Amino acid sequence: MKRLLLSAVIMAAFSTAQATDQPGFSTERLSATVKTLSSDAFEGRGPATPAETKTIDYVVAQMKAAGLQPGGDLKDGNRGWTQAVPLRRSAIVGTPVLRLTLGDQHEKLTQGEQIAIRAPMNGSTEVAIRNAPLVFVGYGVKAPERNWDDFKGVDLHGKIAVVLINDPDFETGHGDFGGKAMTYYGRWTYKFEEAARQGALGLLVIHETAPASYGWATVKNSNINAMFDIVRDKPAAVHPELEGWIQHDLAVQMFSHAGLDFDALKKQAQTRDFKPVTLKDESLSAHFKVDSQVITSHNIVGRVEGSKRPDQTVIYSAHWDHLGVGAPDASGDRIYNGAVDNATGTAALIEMGRAFAQGPRPERTVVFLNVTAEEKGLLGSEYYAANPLYPLATTVGVLNMDALDPHGPARNFTISGSAKLGLLDDLIAEAKKHDISYTADPKPEAGYFFRSDHFSFAKRGVPAVSFGSGNDWIDGGLAAGKAAEDDYTAKRYHQPADQWEADWSFTGMARDLQLLHDVGSDLANSDQWPDWSKDSEFRSIRDASSAERK
Repeated sequence: MKRLLLSAVIMAAFSTAQATDQPGFSTERLSATVKTLSSDAFEGRGPATPAETKTIDYVVAQMKAAGLQPGGDLKDGNRGWTQAVPLRRSAIVGTPVLRLTLGDQHEKLTQGEQIAIRAPMNGSTEVAIRNAPLVFVGYGVKAPERNWDDFKGVDLHGKIAVVLINDPDFETGHGDFGGKAMTYYGRWTYKFEEAARQGALGLLVIHETAPASYGWATVKNSNINAMFDIVRDKPAAVHPELEGWIQHDLAVQMFSHAGLDFDALKKQAQTRDFKPVTLKDESLSAHFKVDSQVITSHNIVGRVEGSKRPDQTVIYSAHWDHLGVGAPDASGDRIYNGAVDNATGTAALIEMGRAFAQGPRPERTVVFLNVTAEEKGLLGSEYYAANPLYPLATTVGVLNMDALDPHGPARNFTISGSAKLGLLDDLIAEAKKHDISYTADPKPEAGYFFRSDHFSFAKRGVPAVSFGSGNDWIDGGLAAGKAAEDDYTAKRYHQPADQWEADWSFTGMARDLQLLHDVGSDLANSDQWPDWSKDSEFRSIRDASSAERK
């Protein structure tokens, strides 16, 4: 009853906002869109599947109904509703044969259980590895600016590197990598890339729930299905032949058989004096065929053209894709519906588009970018940022929406990561007008800054944030918010259980969209150019294009 009363109060506030020429954000439309996109009929919205066509058709229809204009690829002088995104799709054919050799012992490994091997992204059509030696290389980091090198000249050709997840500082909370907050060196994407640069045949990441920030179920569901990457000229330069994860217990067993203490070596790896350690008399064999092909997925793009400075662009973004159909859970459910992740963001994007299309025309162009293949490594946003439809130099900023909370409103909001930039200052200032406070990312060690689509823009200098719902709920406080967050991470994130629920009020999303709208509207109706802080690693990249913003 309390939540119902709260919802009534909030909806009344929205009605008042509408009466004063402020946009109203419909909880009913938000709920209906999330329910539709996360239904079994959309089969988990996998890129390059029949579900992609269904998703595009639905989202485009909604954008048209909202009053948006197409903002995608140009053809014969006219923009369409999509941007073609060529991707390399690789899938393991059948069941991979995986064998761990420990001295004279041979242990067959089951894909998805002790190990999660990814389909190779280096263009291989077959993987045939026989008795490749295993070498522990700490956190797999080579950072000259920090005087740090976990490899120290070790020859990894023909060998498989084994590494820890996250940064060397994760457990200690202090050191050369900024303490608890994850740097890019802590991301598994970096570790695969660095292994390729070091000439390794393969890389295995040791999974541990705390430093990874998610359980084995997430690793399994994200890595044993078809893999995607942007089309590269030299894919082997960033992808070794074998990429995968292993369970912590298996790693402990491997170390123990080699006469090594896993925990002791982990502590050594947290120091710059660490040296690579060969797992004596241990090797891995792998054999499987690969279906590798180049396919085309699509970003969906709507826009409201600016009245005075149409060549300057404000972008709202969200990804439409999820994991598709995959391995069944305990109940036999194989459809990864992706209700929160990220039907919520797509629904929010459509509603935001409606607010701008049906309100006063902005001075700058506002683009609503619904990207593909986020779950495959931010690939849709990466392709857009590498091939922008609207120049990055005159892109004012990016406001990304990923996995918003469909419950009631919170007293706070957050962003992914701890970046310092003018966009965050704008959000904080506007939030105060709505009696909403800013809470720094509660889990900077999880590396969320590198795990959402805004990062594709940020690393190219464009001011970009990924908005996060607050956890201090008006109805239930921090205890309720944290409990819901923990439950989602453990039981629903990247699992079939991420489904629409009838008791979701969406009142918090509607309130947060008002905040995001007001910030974007201020940017779209001014001549300001938010920037990164002077000590940001992205400031110099942005500064290089400053002449184009005069």
